[in-house]
Amino acid sequence: MCASRVVSNDRRDRTLDHVSTLPRRLCSRVALWLVLALPFAAQAFEFDEVATRARDLAAVAYKAPAATLPQELRDLDYDAYRDIRFKPESALWRAEKLPFELMFFHAGRNFQDPVRINTIEAGAVKRLGFDSALFDYGRNKLDPQKLRNAGFAGFRVHYPVNKPGYKDEVLVFLGASYFRAVGKGQTYGLSARGVAVDTAAAQGEEFPRFSEFWIERPLPGATSLTIYALLDSPRLAGAYRFVLTPGADTVMQVTARIYPREPIARLGIAPLNSMYAFGENQPGHDDYRPEVHDSDGLSVATAEGDWIWRPLLNPKRLLVTSFSALNPKGFGLMQRDRSPTSYEDPEALYERRPSAWVEPVGNWGAGRVELVQIPTPDETNDNIVAYWVPDVAPVPKQAFDFAYRLHWSTAGVTPPSKGYVVQTRRGRGYVKQPDGDINFVVDFDGPALRLLKADAKLESVVEVGANAQLKEQNLFRNPVSGAWRMTVRIKRADTAKPVELRAYVKPAAQGAITEIWSYIVPPDPEKP
Repeated sequence: MCASRVVSNDRRDRTLDHVSTLPRRLCSRVALWLVLALPFAAQAFEFDEVATRARDLAAVAYKAPAATLPQELRDLDYDAYRDIRFKPESALWRAEKLPFELMFFHAGRNFQDPVRINTIEAGAVKRLGFDSALFDYGRNKLDPQKLRNAGFAGFRVHYPVNKPGYKDEVLVFLGASYFRAVGKGQTYGLSARGVAVDTAAAQGEEFPRFSEFWIERPLPGATSLTIYALLDSPRLAGAYRFVLTPGADTVMQVTARIYPREPIARLGIAPLNSMYAFGENQPGHDDYRPEVHDSDGLSVATAEGDWIWRPLLNPKRLLVTSFSALNPKGFGLMQRDRSPTSYEDPEALYERRPSAWVEPVGNWGAGRVELVQIPTPDETNDNIVAYWVPDVAPVPKQAFDFAYRLHWSTAGVTPPSKGYVVQTRRGRGYVKQPDGDINFVVDFDGPALRLLKADAKLESVVEVGANAQLKEQNLFRNPVSGAWRMTVRIKRADTAKPVELRAYVKPAAQGAITEIWSYIVPPDPEKP
């Protein structure tokens, strides 16, 4: 798991990517792009061509990328690497005034394995050749001769989502199989990945990487961009197609085909990576900010119509939990708290970071949504991972297909006809209580609850596991906010074991009218 956090750490430190702050200016200079025609058929480039490459890769032993990057680039520190900036006036497709533009990242520091980048124009594939003249190296004193074949580490996509005439950065592919996207008014937060392999497993996690991309040249007036990618790692190869549609909510249609080289104990489909340092349910932190997180909960929608909300934690020890489901309707890491006063951080702007929702396309069968929560001392580490694990593992050398829509949004996804959790707080109030009791205050809100009559009578249903006793529960309408507030007090039996709580709100003699609040009290880290 340390490798996971190291990879994410360099990405997290860039609240926005390290060249997005450069001024945009008109310039008469037009970049001279080197394009190399590749031997593909003249017909339209299709997903199956990438899938064939993945199948052929998986049929032979994995070959690690050759270490060709000059040592000077490998040894760059964080600030030196950030000082290498792509020249905006050299953006691909800017001169043609197409709706999308591409800019590129230089290989170096943590991103030492260059990726191949191609464009698709009229069915023909053209390789983009690296040219150091596309970059401003800032204060770095590097030998130009050693930069000639450095290569690209990744790329980013620009499209006007906030106002006409200015192309905002909306998508980044950089590092292993990581990518991030934003919609209107959003800033970068959580990430997605192509696939997760043995996350939190004792033998260590494997990080597949996108080694090559093919990007379709957009037509004038296009509102979507199609990107193909080839995935490779010691235990699998895969083909991906991403159809990006930026907007108020940016949506990515993802189609994938995986070919395992050998059995994989835990294959995570549609993985999301985020950060949770602390919030209302973890008081006692020494920080002037009330909350610090990119996401505050995991949401799961089942085929049976149940919605589950699990607030995130920064545990003292690794914590892995899951929800079994058959053909889930969706899952995601949500940032529900949108109040700037909840964060008091006008630089990080956590209230503007997107929620990410995975909407399966087709039936995914039986499996589980797994949530991995890793201890972290601060917000520089991505310590939250969520993904889908199928019950039937993919067979080595055989194709494993899946597809989903990935929504990056501010509003997030909530139950359409039920109330939902807006806050989870943990801690004592002014009333003296026995030592060892644990108190929760959970607020439910949403249109389904707001439409109830003023004299509506509701009750909370609270379930605790065998390791705890329910000491007290209450439910009332908050006269200030209008939300419904549930209070719960429990007594844990064995502090070395976790406690799982489940609760929802319902009218008397009726079913639930809210999602299910599902909370884990981790074991005491001092206990064996």
